[in-house]
Amino acid sequence: MEQHAIDEELNDTDQRGTGRATIQRMDNVAIVVDDLAAAKAFFAELGLELEGEATVEGSLVDRLVGLEGVRSDIAMMRTPDGHGRLELTKYQTPSSRAGDPRAPANTLGAHRIMFAVDDIDDILDRLRPHGAELLGDVVQYENSYRLCYLRGPAGILVALAEPTGR
Repeated sequence: MEQHAIDEELNDTDQRGTGRATIQRMDNVAIVVDDLAAAKAFFAELGLELEGEATVEGSLVDRLVGLEGVRSDIAMMRTPDGHGRLELTKYQTPSSRAGDPRAPANTLGAHRIMFAVDDIDDILDRLRPHGAELLGDVVQYENSYRLCYLRGPAGILVALAEPTGR
């Protein structure tokens, strides 16, 4: 293909050839948990599918995460649409530092994951037996969404958004 034809195919948002690297997509979010089985059950009940599990260890892993003697079990969970993935990680060694599993939503560095759902009430009813606790109330945001924050395993903050006013 001639250079002119290639240039015509590239739009002005394409960064190839500019010398500036860009991300391609967000691949996954990893969360360290203390009970991998409970975390998998919680997110499976929410609708995520188990994509795979592995135990990772060795010098490559040590160098990657900046720790020594790493041995961790991971479970990769995938959203039903196939576009989002959540890596649940349980460190066997070195042991994980305890965080504050009751930290409020405004804690610096705190994370929360939001999922679009079709029925908040049904999801909450299914997650409560897995330890889910509402942080506040289920609220109606304008005519757009019903929203809530809840706490899941290992103190993970999860937000749910149910579109309304369709």
